[in-house]
Amino acid sequence: MSFDDKLAGLISKHKELGEKLADPDGLGGKEFGRLSKEYSDLTPIVERIHTYENAKKLLIDLKAMMDDKTSDKEMRELAEMEYHELKEQLPTIERTLKLSLLPKDKADEKNAILEVRAGTGGEEAALFAAVLFNMYQRYAERRGWKFEILSLDDTGIGGYKEAQASISGNNVFARLKFESGVHRVQRVPATESSGRIHTSAATVAVLPEAEEVDIQINENDLKIDTFRSSGAGGQSVNTTDSAIRITHMPTGVVVSCQDERSQHKNKAKAMKIIRARVYEAERERQHATRSESRKSQVGSGDRSERIRTYNFPQSRVSDHRIYLTSHNIDGIVNGGDLDPIIEALITNDEAERLSEDSDA
Repeated sequence: MSFDDKLAGLISKHKELGEKLADPDGLGGKEFGRLSKEYSDLTPIVERIHTYENAKKLLIDLKAMMDDKTSDKEMRELAEMEYHELKEQLPTIERTLKLSLLPKDKADEKNAILEVRAGTGGEEAALFAAVLFNMYQRYAERRGWKFEILSLDDTGIGGYKEAQASISGNNVFARLKFESGVHRVQRVPATESSGRIHTSAATVAVLPEAEEVDIQINENDLKIDTFRSSGAGGQSVNTTDSAIRITHMPTGVVVSCQDERSQHKNKAKAMKIIRARVYEAERERQHATRSESRKSQVGSGDRSERIRTYNFPQSRVSDHRIYLTSHNIDGIVNGGDLDPIIEALITNDEAERLSEDSDA
């Protein structure tokens, strides 16, 4: 099917839906709701199609006016100026339209579960994990998102072995999904007396937050253990068995939460993480089935892929997937100024998906 045929088909589908909704007799409540959503989702796309087609028609009309030697000279010059302006705008109009035709990731509009874990590098890796976790908290503040800490396993000297948070707001997962992977740091640790640069790493996972309607968790599939909460160094946080460890037996996913004094609250937080991990495992399975040939790893959530390096001596942050380098390490790490990197990753992903779509 040609591109123009695809556009004509969408316009026809939109018209057909409009006619059905205008005469809803015989439509059940669920069917009416489904058709209404489909019509609503299609409306902005059809509007872009009309914008694109009107622009192409106008270019033809303007070219005819330019070539008409019988028309007024001033009118021809005006038509020529408008023709060149519109011709420059047309690729952007076409790109915007093609992007709206790409399959949507249903998880993009969801909130996210952020997980940061210390990797290789001992105590320095745990300190870097804390830096990353705090960076995302500042980024959430910049975006006006809510950042709720779910679980912290701290080392007692400022580092995190593991930290988890729920981030909620507008299009959270759409913007943060490219952050999954291995983040590497190169810097001189505070404990290093000789000034030698150390390299360590932390792993970031960003999961779409799943509602109960997204994924059904059978209570019989859960093994729940309770234990006494403890802080860094083993000191007791409280004297009741409020900490929770939940194992989802079919997948082997294990989540522990001990930050709250209430066992009920710890269980609720642990279940939020369990649902997100099981939901993400199912998404990855479906994605692998649909897109075995996908070349790009951007946004794939591959936890083993080294995606970014933070070099403090050179004040440099490098994203290895798109060969982007920024020398604003302080603004990024301490100020949460991640938007320039995230925007570049989104643009790159869009370009690759457009390329794959045109090759299909």
